[in-house]
Amino acid sequence: MTALGSGILTAADYLVYDDGTDTRYELEDGVLMAMPPESTENCDIAHYLFAQLLRFFPVALVAYKDLEIEGAGRRAKYRLPDLAVHTAVSKAALLGQARNTLTRDMPPSALVIEVVSPGEINRSRDYRHKRTEYAARGIAEYWIVDPELRQITICQWVDGQYEDRVFGGDQRVESPLIPTWLLTAKGIFALG
Repeated sequence: MTALGSGILTAADYLVYDDGTDTRYELEDGVLMAMPPESTENCDIAHYLFAQLLRFFPVALVAYKDLEIEGAGRRAKYRLPDLAVHTAVSKAALLGQARNTLTRDMPPSALVIEVVSPGEINRSRDYRHKRTEYAARGIAEYWIVDPELRQITICQWVDGQYEDRVFGGDQRVESPLIPTWLLTAKGIFALG
């Protein structure tokens, strides 16, 4: 991601920002960050997970790279997760809105999935910063899908904080949100 400009944006500034391009941006502590194109592997994994999630949830509840989530913090933060699964209440909160953005005053989604892009900055962002931001929003499950380490970390909301479980190899990925999920970490990275 590349930081743009030197000014600090507010949430209101971000929500009306339009540079006339198709560039996707996250807002990190008030700084506009351009999202670069992802690797083919990351896109394939995200597409595969999207298809698998549709086996368990109605298409209207599964967001694929098109949902913004406002994070908590001293300065404005907006994230664009790879995938998310809405609750009926979080989806209903978006109806009639001009933008597909879950603001802090709206209910959180049930699940957010990030596929880690290469590089230490991305790893830190997904494992540390986004984890903290999604926890502050009370998102029930946050999955960190790491192609480099070939593992999936499921952060589950328990008694006010995330508890992590790491799955790799032939281990079946266990999600309280999807108890009948039969996929293994190895299967996800091999795309079935």
